[in-house]
Amino acid sequence: MTRRVADKRTGSITVITGSMFAGKTEELIRLVRRAMHARRRVQVFKSALETRAETELIRTHDGIVFSAAAVRDTAEMEALIEPDTDLVAVEEVQFFDEPVVDLCCRLADRGVTVITAGLDQDFRGMPFGFMPRLLALAEDVYKLHAICKKCGADASRTQRLIDGRPASYHDPIILIGAEESYEARCRACHEVTNRPGAPAGKPRRPRGAAKPPPPPPQIGSLFE
Repeated sequence: MTRRVADKRTGSITVITGSMFAGKTEELIRLVRRAMHARRRVQVFKSALETRAETELIRTHDGIVFSAAAVRDTAEMEALIEPDTDLVAVEEVQFFDEPVVDLCCRLADRGVTVITAGLDQDFRGMPFGFMPRLLALAEDVYKLHAICKKCGADASRTQRLIDGRPASYHDPIILIGAEESYEARCRACHEVTNRPGAPAGKPRRPRGAAKPPPPPPQIGSLFE
């Protein structure tokens, strides 16, 4: 006798991550539109801290806009998710409180597709809050790269600038802004002042410059 397999939706978590200006929002919108073309019921949310667009919109750095509900925290978002929703998308997920990770897991467990977009590193080049945990629990992770503003290499870090100068390691983690405050940088060009443990006064060798020659051997010591 053939057993009848129950018709059950398979949920999943997808995280789109990378530095600022890497195209995370654009990719999230592309995946959401794809789901809508498949006639899936979609809800899109963003943090109320995100101010690049009007309250009910998300906006890419290239000016593409899409409708989204702005919420203060995870609890408010969960209260707005409708029972028959097939896909939940979350923009700038790193601005939410940590319970958003558990909410993403609960939604996926009950068959909902969850797509999130957010920074994996803060302006210091350190893991951004709970993002490592979300990345570990996701089925799919898309790591996108921008172009380094200084040298043109692939950029994986976000450079914060205050009056045109690199920000201090001890500055607040969250500072909402765009081109006026941030640039995409590669590892070699990324700069943070007052980093704990960094050698004081050591000049940074420009990218591509030859290494200085080693000091001459102390021959006299061989005969001591």
